Amino acid sequence: MKFTTFLNKCASVAITVAIILIAQFSLINSENITAQAIQISNQDTEFKELINNSLEAWNTNKPENLAKFYAQDPELKFYDALPMQYQGWKDYQTGIQQHLFDNMPKFTLTANDDIQSHRQDNLAWTTFTWHLSAELNNGSPIEADGRQTDIWEKRDGKWLIVHQHISSPISL
Repeated sequence: MKFTTFLNKCASVAITVAIILIAQFSLINSENITAQAIQISNQDTEFKELINNSLEAWNTNKPENLAKFYAQDPELKFYDALPMQYQGWKDYQTGIQQHLFDNMPKFTLTANDDIQSHRQDNLAWTTFTWHLSAELNNGSPIEADGRQTDIWEKRDGKWLIVHQHISSPISL
């Protein structure tokens, strides 16, 4: 009987220690999550500025003004509304001139106030929604809302978009 009592006490102590360790780990983990949230919040200012500057470049209707925000690698993919995808910056530059700027003499993109950024070493991704006010060559106005995800890579101290995905909600 004494041996059983001893085992029960050992089991009780082991369970108590396990509960304490789990509780401490949970507190440490929640502190890390808070630190990460603060870090993300501090990064938003940098990426808000980058995104707003890139949209200002879009609003010039000149793809060459956008080039400084995009990595020039020919194998990169950029997903846009028309056509569905572009292969590399040169293809994207030609496509947005042909499909967008040649058809819209007035073009204004504005980011909404929901920009989020997440950073891991020299990579980051941003998400945000935007509003487009434009005018077609025939004078017809366009008002549209969309969403965008950009993947950024820091190269030689400068953040560049290495992948972009743009979409707009549709009614079915």
